[in-house]
Amino acid sequence: QVQLVESGGGLVQPGGSLRLSCAASGSIVSIYTMAWYRQSPGEQRESVATIGTFGDTNYADSVKGRFTISRDNSKNTVYLRMNSLKPDDTAVYYCNMIVRPVVGGPLTAIWGQGTLVTVAS
Repeated sequence: QVQLVESGGGLVQPGGSLRLSCAASGSIVSIYTMAWYRQSPGEQRESVATIGTFGDTNYADSVKGRFTISRDNSKNTVYLRMNSLKPDDTAVYYCNMIVRPVVGGPLTAIWGQGTLVTVAS
């Protein structure tokens, strides 16, 4: 069974920075796309950033130029560096990975438990 463990959330002032981490553990053959999503109260979960197997990235328009997604394949870990944070960035952030848990088995989407980021003065 594959599990994702997130860390790095917290309270930060507007204009500040945070780095989120998400590490996968368990039975893993391969990890493909890694991504970060977020969900604010009363809102639907939205994609923030994705990174493919070869490091290709995509960002939501609202975070372009401020957030950077990266991955360390040797550690099965994805990061999200968030700079110039705004109150509108306040949300629970979830990591997501597309994983092949067993050789020849199907791809599976795995979610982290979520970490709260609060941007307030």
